[in-house]
Amino acid sequence: MSAKDPPLLAVLEELATRASQADAEPRWPAASWEAVRRGGALGWAIPREYGGAGLAYLDLLADYEALAGACLTSCFILSQRDAACRRLRDSGNETLCRELLPPLARGERFATVGLSQLTTSRQHIAPSLVARETPAGLVLDGTIPWVTGAGNADHLIIGAVLDDGRQVLTVLPADLPGVRVGPPLDLMALQGSMTAEVRCDQAVIDRRWLLAGPAERVVQSGRGGPGGLETSCLALGLAGAALAHLRKEAETRPQLALDSERLQQLHAALRQDMRELAEGKQPAERAVELRARANTLVLGATQAALTASKGSGFIRSHPAQRWTRQALFFLVWSCPWPAAAATLAQMASGLEPPTCL
Repeated sequence: MSAKDPPLLAVLEELATRASQADAEPRWPAASWEAVRRGGALGWAIPREYGGAGLAYLDLLADYEALAGACLTSCFILSQRDAACRRLRDSGNETLCRELLPPLARGERFATVGLSQLTTSRQHIAPSLVARETPAGLVLDGTIPWVTGAGNADHLIIGAVLDDGRQVLTVLPADLPGVRVGPPLDLMALQGSMTAEVRCDQAVIDRRWLLAGPAERVVQSGRGGPGGLETSCLALGLAGAALAHLRKEAETRPQLALDSERLQQLHAALRQDMRELAEGKQPAERAVELRARANTLVLGATQAALTASKGSGFIRSHPAQRWTRQALFFLVWSCPWPAAAATLAQMASGLEPPTCL
């Protein structure tokens, strides 16, 4: 389904009306998630042979961008569910794919990921989740620090570290003895994502759930990894919503027109670069640079919308304050050090005073 199709357009409008509630309330946004299901989004990332839509990658990015512009909370939840689906799809474990992907495509089950402990979170300390091999499978002990929708999940795709430093990627059934979901984290935005810590206390996993490893690195950066294009795409979606508001303000306030146009041009250039990266027309290493530019743009676009909205934008009922808070999430979400360093460099260069001749 295309972002321009009438059924999805109606869903986007419904999501936009619920976006403030989904962001502000620490409870599962059931009505918004039902709208996502009704719009066909649960099948986007799942191949046709497992009951999904099997969208081409460019179409998937376009739909993510549209969804993020309507309700970033809902799109964030979907992105984590789709990350789980991709890990299943790419595992080569046909038995698990046929068991789990069809009900995920139909919305009968919910899956999510808990991989940040292997990629971006707590990398400077001892592993937060460790695994011990047994003849029958694995024994997990420790904490998975960031799991979106944890309390609603039937299955989690998680990563753990063995005592020799090798890593494993496995499906973790949420109802397994020894698995406990903590309370939702008190986030400054996206509270409806119900992101929480998950604790494993000697949880025993049968070997049939293993997806990858043991290996040195089972989670790689790139198209679907930390700092990948999907994350940048969601930033572009949020920036697009803020820029649409700024453009509307500029219609009656001509003094805003020039800055609005400049930001629109930056947004269009970033979207084009993202398309070329997705098509392989640019080196894959440029995805980190794109992420930094997307971070800078979403911060600038949302703050521009807040500035143009004046005092009314600072009131909770106004979307500009929500967009501005949500933009900060991209500084910490799936942002490995190369992307964070590039973002910091762009911020610092933007603060340099002009050269006086």
